[in-house]
Amino acid sequence: MTTEDPDTPDGGPATPTDRQGDAVSRFAVPEMDCPSCASKVESSVETLPGVEAIDPQVTTGTLTVRYDGSATAETEIVERIRSAGYAVEDRAETLRLSVPDMDCASCAGKVESALSTVDGLESYETQPTTGTVVLTRDGSHPTDESIVDAIESAGYDVTETSETGATDAGTDDDLWTSPRALKTWASGVVLAVGLGLEFLVPGANAQVGTVLGSALHVADLLFLVAVAVGGQAILHNGYYSARNLNLDIDLLMSIAILGALTASLAFGEALYFEAATLAVLFSIAELLERYSMDRARDSLEELMDLSPDEATVRRDGEEVVVPVDTVDVGERVVVRPGDKIPLDGDVIDGESAVNQAPITGESVPVDKTVGDEVYAGTINEGGYLEIQVTSTAGENTLSRIVEMVEDAQSNKTEREQFVERFSAYYTPVVVAFAVLVTVASPVVLGTTLSTAVVYGLTLLVLACPCAFVISTPVSVVSGITSAAKNGVLIKGGNHLEAMGAVDVVAFDKTGTLTKGELTVTDVIPLNGNSEGEVLQCARGLEARSEHPIGEAIVAEAGDGGEREVAAFESITGKGVRAELGGVPHFAGKPGLFEELGFDLSHVHATTDGGLVTKTAQQLCERNNCLDLLDETVPELQAEGKTVVLVGTEDELEGVIAVADEVRPEARAAVARLKSMGIGKTVMLTGDNERTAGAIAEQVGVDDYAAELLPDEKVAHVEELDAASDGGVAMVGDGINDAPALATATVGVAMGAAGTDTALETADVALLSDDLSKLPYLYDLSGRANGVIRQNVWASLGVKAALALAVPFGYVPIWLAVLAGDAGMTTAVTGNAMRLSNVEAEALDTEP
Repeated sequence: MTTEDPDTPDGGPATPTDRQGDAVSRFAVPEMDCPSCASKVESSVETLPGVEAIDPQVTTGTLTVRYDGSATAETEIVERIRSAGYAVEDRAETLRLSVPDMDCASCAGKVESALSTVDGLESYETQPTTGTVVLTRDGSHPTDESIVDAIESAGYDVTETSETGATDAGTDDDLWTSPRALKTWASGVVLAVGLGLEFLVPGANAQVGTVLGSALHVADLLFLVAVAVGGQAILHNGYYSARNLNLDIDLLMSIAILGALTASLAFGEALYFEAATLAVLFSIAELLERYSMDRARDSLEELMDLSPDEATVRRDGEEVVVPVDTVDVGERVVVRPGDKIPLDGDVIDGESAVNQAPITGESVPVDKTVGDEVYAGTINEGGYLEIQVTSTAGENTLSRIVEMVEDAQSNKTEREQFVERFSAYYTPVVVAFAVLVTVASPVVLGTTLSTAVVYGLTLLVLACPCAFVISTPVSVVSGITSAAKNGVLIKGGNHLEAMGAVDVVAFDKTGTLTKGELTVTDVIPLNGNSEGEVLQCARGLEARSEHPIGEAIVAEAGDGGEREVAAFESITGKGVRAELGGVPHFAGKPGLFEELGFDLSHVHATTDGGLVTKTAQQLCERNNCLDLLDETVPELQAEGKTVVLVGTEDELEGVIAVADEVRPEARAAVARLKSMGIGKTVMLTGDNERTAGAIAEQVGVDDYAAELLPDEKVAHVEELDAASDGGVAMVGDGINDAPALATATVGVAMGAAGTDTALETADVALLSDDLSKLPYLYDLSGRANGVIRQNVWASLGVKAALALAVPFGYVPIWLAVLAGDAGMTTAVTGNAMRLSNVEAEALDTEP
């Protein structure tokens, strides 16, 4: 773990040790907001012995110092910063603790009660679905030890302290052979033997004495042993619940067990069997509940395990294997075929296909070469790569995704908030009902007092709302982690719930429905020229142009056949002029050539010597290659393409059409959304009306709005939202469309992997540029809402039905244990885990 130095009075941050043994500290100096300020601070600090490097970051008001910890203390650095006239601000630290036994709402309540007594904690949040406690403290106070002591005083062990929030679910073998499990198995055997003596071999069940006038048989002794062995953990946890005034299942079960034993002595009618049954069955149910919760946590653990623990780094000309958390930004990492990429970085040598499915969900490996970005946790499929690290282990894309998935639990859904409010009243009401049934049953129903006590104890078992409370968060975690493994990052349960209810989806055009990059789509040679000749002529004209259209033409033409270019001139808003081989040539809009004297409606075209596009070929066949431009240019423009003519002052050589291509999966994604129940799809774009109409027709959206400024996009989203029943999802690039994304019910960012802004600002981020993830997201959200409804009403309905049936003798105490509490918790967890099997479907990408 990285923590602040407890001796630092000013909240100085972590002082980790780098590979040479030097210490590195970071300080918040908010008043250091200009280069001269940074210079003063740097001059003051560098006078200390052992200081090796100082990095003042004016934009963030942060000072990073690398120094020899044996020569200089962090407190001395703080003093030197102050002596330069700048204050060091106390910095809150976020701490994550793994508490695997905290696997239900009542457990979380006890931990929260214990933490409320710790001074200095700014905030704390319990996450029972991941067994994690997230705390914020002021500097280094309170200490780790005091926080851990508080949690352990509530009866829970802290197995790991870190800033990564790693959970420690343990293996199945660990669970089933744990001390709790072994005691449960032992108590179960003793209970079974007691039952055999009680009912199968009554002759061997001799009386061995009396207790307060009540006969005590061998079976009763065995039942008491079962209580002592199997109920030990229950009574232990119940003690901590009582000490923290938490009316949870552990306390209620403890009261039920002790109540049964007390009633046995008080009424002379043995309830030892009931007490033993409670202890054994509840312990078994707890193990099953823990098993189910571990399975839920495993889905998040799989994300954490994607990144390797070690990296092969090239240092001083040699390759050394080191822990990933010791690799600095800028170092070279070597990744061989089949290895996982340990850290985010840029390829500086080699080429390979990288399987990015663990991060982006892309099913096909992506080719990587020098200059391309790669992500930690992805897999090098083929070639050798050398990567220059761009982010440390705790700051890479994978780490941010894992952290955001964990933190998503804090954004509670409306159902979750309802459940929490309801549960606050549920337990006291059922406990009061238990007391009423115990007192009133002998009078109203004519039951014996011992039977009435059993009824009351059974209701106490049903009084804890564990299954009811856990039903929503476990579904949310299962859904969010399933989405993350499919390349979709959902920033909270509220967004998961909202996405499943939207009935309008609005799309940005550029970079969302289209690829966001101009490419040549049509080349039509004229007057005996070939396609290649037209492209090479255009390349010579556009090579010096910085316009995106020119760049697209140059990229399509490639190398070779270059002509000597002279007298280059850009004709603003119309095109370019240059001399190729001494002959003046032009490339530009049709209007430019009309100004040169061309009558485009009477230009004869030929396709001899060059391959033409499907569109041009069809037109040629229809018009016998006459007056091709008269129809071709308008039709290309109607398709949303930009037309560039190429030629001399006397002769047209060809036509080139350039467009931002529609994503191959866009039309199928829109159609799939409609088939799944989306009522309306809309495209919102700043592009011109003609292009917008063409793209809208190609992808099949119901409506579109063009030539929109950012604030006009916001207004359109607001109008759509006002007219919809379930809200609007806006899909964009996460940066340019930020206002519209923020206004929508759910903002969905495209291609967010490695993009800090998109990851931080979007409600949902599609980590790859793949629109097929959108129908998957909608499907998953709809299923999650269904599972949440099933879990909430099933857990509440079963509890209510059992509670109402108890006074009539229909619910034995063992059924209350298995069905009413931990059994239902296991059931709702298992139901939630079905979401982990929802996978993105491949969509048809045919145009």
